[in-house]
Amino acid sequence: MLIYSVIGILFLSLSAFAFHKFYVGVFQVEYASEKKMIQITSRIFIDDLNNGLEKKYHKKTFVGTERETSEDLDLLRKYLAENFTIKINGQVKAITFLSKETEGDVLVCYSRIKDVDKFKNIEISNTILVDWNSDQQNITHVSVFGTKKTVLFTQSSRKELLKY
Repeated sequence: MLIYSVIGILFLSLSAFAFHKFYVGVFQVEYASEKKMIQITSRIFIDDLNNGLEKKYHKKTFVGTERETSEDLDLLRKYLAENFTIKINGQVKAITFLSKETEGDVLVCYSRIKDVDKFKNIEISNTILVDWNSDQQNITHVSVFGTKKTVLFTQSSRKELLKY
């Protein structure tokens, strides 16, 4: 009887971990001084992204799947532009979406900011999926002038100013 109880408790505790879903996006912001460019790589779960797009724009989307349309891609670009911004020395910089690819169930997006010379601070605002899901966390790794910093963006922490 004791063995069955222990096995039952073990099964329930392990299955609780197996069914728990994490809501995490990983972003890399890297300043390439030789190119005078900021390169941005975003990794977002495809199902979460489509759920967030549907909630925001009231349209079913299929970004990152075989059913993706050009309208879906336009909504993705719009969503990223509205929810991930960068200011350099207090000035908003235009982020250009370059391309995307899928890695399993993750959408990887590549973007850049051109013509960025030396700067003293960078302000990043990252609200990707936090309005859709209060559990969303966006881990953002920032590499500038040989210094690496990591920032965690959540529903209560949406903006960070980094000084160099």
